[in-house]
Amino acid sequence: MHLSPDQAHPPTPETVDRREGPYGEVVLRRRGEDFEIIANGCFLMDTSDGRSERLLIDAALAALPAGRPSPALLIGGLGVGFSLTHAAQEPRWGRIAVVEREAAVVDWHRAGPLARISAGALADPRTELLHTDLVAHLRESGERYDALCLDIDNGPDWTVSEENAGLYGPAGLAACRARLTPGGVLAVWSAQPSAAFEEALRNAGFTEVRTEEIAVARGVPDVVHLGRRPDLPA
Repeated sequence: MHLSPDQAHPPTPETVDRREGPYGEVVLRRRGEDFEIIANGCFLMDTSDGRSERLLIDAALAALPAGRPSPALLIGGLGVGFSLTHAAQEPRWGRIAVVEREAAVVDWHRAGPLARISAGALADPRTELLHTDLVAHLRESGERYDALCLDIDNGPDWTVSEENAGLYGPAGLAACRARLTPGGVLAVWSAQPSAAFEEALRNAGFTEVRTEEIAVARGVPDVVHLGRRPDLPA
């Protein structure tokens, strides 16, 4: 869940680490018992509630054709580690690759405060952590996956960096489709529903397009947009 908890008197946040990188500023803050990631001044996610990150993984697995053995999964965005950790707890997944472009986020998981969430998943022999840009990996890699679970920025209609906006357009969705095996599933997390993105998925050749919701304390729900690559090449 990527919205701050609705608390009457939230603890004052404490900055744990602040980095300037090629994509701008990224900050790790502690608020009480929870950690928050802030990118270019915009709240991205925290450790207060991982329901929508778990839905991202579970919905993708449920949408795969029945009987597919050891499906390969690509997670776009390490974040606070909830998606990766949940995937590693599911024995049906085969190879699990997670792409993260921010060196600071990788450091926070490998030897920092977020290791308490992800250490077991990163040690799983199925897991591969790729420190690279997701858009570049999708366009340039020859790897194929049965499921792509993307949790980048705050979704198609609310991107923190201009570089990520292309992921949700025709070229980015074509790259996603190319990285999927026939019948493979694309699952995209968003901080709000997007009818325009559903239409973009259909225009990019995805079928069985739908949206699953996770209710939040206030405001619009978090959602996961889903689409399948056709079983036979179009």
